[in-house]
This record gives sequence, C-alpha cells and structure tokens, in this order.
Amino acid sequence: MQSLKIKGINIFINYFKTKQVNTLSYKTVSANKRTVNKEWIVVDAEGEILGRLSSEIAKVIRGKHKPSYTPHVDCGDNVIVINADKVRLTGNKLEDKVYSRYTGYPGGQRFSSPKQLLAKHPERIVEHAVRGMLPKNRLGRALFKNLYVYAGSEHPHAAQNPKTVKF
Repeated sequence: MQSLKIKGINIFINYFKTKQVNTLSYKTVSANKRTVNKEWIVVDAEGEILGRLSSEIAKVIRGKHKPSYTPHVDCGDNVIVINADKVRLTGNKLEDKVYSRYTGYPGGQRFSSPKQLLAKHPERIVEHAVRGMLPKNRLGRALFKNLYVYAGSEHPHAAQNPKTVKF
C-alpha cells in the first residue's frame, strides 16, 4: 500500500514537472528606444490635398501604422516630404485661411494666408499642418524632428536609403 501511494505521488510530481505553461504569449511587449525599428520614408506631396496628406504623415511619424506602437515612445519613422510647394488646398482656403504667429514683442502679432506662405516658405504649410496633428508635449516636439520638408523634388537624405510611399 505504501509503494502505491509513493508511486502515485511520483506520477503526480512528474506530470507537473513535464507540463510547462507557455506564459510568453500572455505578455504585452512595449517598445522602447532600443527595440524600435525606425525607417526612412519619402512622400511626394505633388497634387495631394494638404489635410489628408498631413494626417497620413502624422500617423507614420507617430508610429501608429506599426504593430509595435507604444503611445509614450518615439516608435515612428522619419518622413521626408518633397514637392511641398505643389500641395493643394480645397475650397477658398488659399485666400481665406489665416496663419497667425507672434514675434514676442508688443503688437507683434502677424497674420498670413497660405498663398503668401506658399510664395515665401512653402515648407511651412506642411510643417504647420503636421505639427497640429502631433501631441502637444515633449514627445510631440521630439516626433516633429522626424519630419523633413523640402519645396523641390530633391532632398539630401539619399544616404539613408529612404523608401518611396504613396498615400
């Protein structure tokens, strides 16, 4: 009788020794600065509508297109926008929309329309639209540094081997 009890306990113990529960599949993996895979992407803005293009760029910069997206980490890609001077605005936004800025001096509030900005600094229209779609905190300011906007069709980032993406 004693040997049966011992034998039963040994079988019971051996059963739990051999049965291993796979707990890895139940863990949520958060990305961090070391594990993030950042890529370079080129977007051609020629003929694209400003708001629609900017929202897609903001998603890519934020990293929301990746399965490893983590809200508090810079896990997005670096985006190069070319032909920013050929972006489109629908309706009467070219004349009616107003961009305001402040010089820092009393009475230093300045206003400009997209038509004036396109003539002087066409990159700023895309930059302003994308910046407004990013978080308004330290992370948003860091993410904005991953955006590179150029008015022409040339950019100096050929060494990064960027992929061309069409939204």
